[in-house]
Amino acid sequence: MTDKIRFLEEIASNGHVALKIMQYDGWIMRFSNGYTGRANSISLIYPSTIPLEEKISYCEKCYEKQGLPANFKLTQNDKELSDLLARRGYQIVTPTDVMLLDNLQEGSDQLFKDTCFSDKPDEWLPYYFDFENISEIKNQDTFKKMLSKVLVDTIYCSVLHEGKVAACASAAIEQGYALIQNVIVNEKLRGLGLGEKVCRALIAKAKEHGAEYAYLQVVQTNEIAARLYEKLGFKKVYSYWYMKK
Repeated sequence: MTDKIRFLEEIASNGHVALKIMQYDGWIMRFSNGYTGRANSISLIYPSTIPLEEKISYCEKCYEKQGLPANFKLTQNDKELSDLLARRGYQIVTPTDVMLLDNLQEGSDQLFKDTCFSDKPDEWLPYYFDFENISEIKNQDTFKKMLSKVLVDTIYCSVLHEGKVAACASAAIEQGYALIQNVIVNEKLRGLGLGEKVCRALIAKAKEHGAEYAYLQVVQTNEIAARLYEKLGFKKVYSYWYMKK
């Protein structure tokens, strides 16, 4: 794993925190009641010494005890493990691009018009759950607990349309890098530029909080989101994907 990829993987995990974490010979296992792939996956962050076959079996047992499938999060540097998992019946799911923006724009009165910011998610969460159609109490509680475990600086942004919240996004800022995530627009109001507005406003506010770069993760099949992020100036740095049975 290159230093850049390792760095971004590390800080991303601090901005999207699992409920439980277990370190195992350079790998990090995350458990969060099955809510989100990132928070319920195995990341290969550091060098390891134990044979891969032995490590895979151990991880499978750990996830089985939690009632979850083993879910390996890989990058292009993990070809040996990827090939081995494929031979064991694992399949690639959710290929995702990590994109970086290195020219953050200043905020303005016009940009911040009809926007709300907070470092706490309490007022932001009901709209996020509504727009994402997250209605199960278990999933809502899991996400709330995950947010409460984030120790880096956070910003929760909402954009208003005709006086009502219409779009949401959040940022987690560490070492000058702002992770832009949880971007969602009310499905009844899509196509009005609200996704672009919430992203631009959030990035500008993150700059005020000391961010020099912004980065995000976008599923490769989400072409609409990818086009928006490219319009904002984000460029692909690397890809990751999951392998699970």
